Amino acid sequence: MTELKELMLQPTRRTLAVAESLTCGHVQARIGAISGASEFFLGGITAYTLNQKVRHLGVDRAGAVPVNCVAAAVAEEMARGVCALFGSELGLATTGYAEPAAGVPVPFAFWALAHELGGGRRTVRSGRVECPGATRGQVQEKVAAAVVAELVKYLRELRG
Repeated sequence: MTELKELMLQPTRRTLAVAESLTCGHVQARIGAISGASEFFLGGITAYTLNQKVRHLGVDRAGAVPVNCVAAAVAEEMARGVCALFGSELGLATTGYAEPAAGVPVPFAFWALAHELGGGRRTVRSGRVECPGATRGQVQEKVAAAVVAELVKYLRELRG
């Protein structure tokens, strides 16, 4: 995790905020466990319900309802929304199912990374994490680890 701090601060200081649903604070805990995280981590929000995702993160209700808030597009809206909410350059987001549910036999999640480039330009990456056979806590940890790994990968690419 020290690599994440180095990548966030070099060559220029970048800022990060996190929007979580499925992971319920696990991503923020990973980031906050880094010594000196306050140099780049602005904060986060756990928005567990549709109403809170709409209210705080600007998620489109009409698009989120048919997918029960679990889609790449919703994760992307959450990532962009958390950038706006905290004024951060980078935003991470997670949404998904931590355990089997009606019509969802295997837990899975979507993650997204938004990078606000200024001048209204942004880039967004997203992906899906499958968690067959995992318990609720294992799903949350696996997804949190995956989204932080994607952030590190992206920052390495920016560094060149």
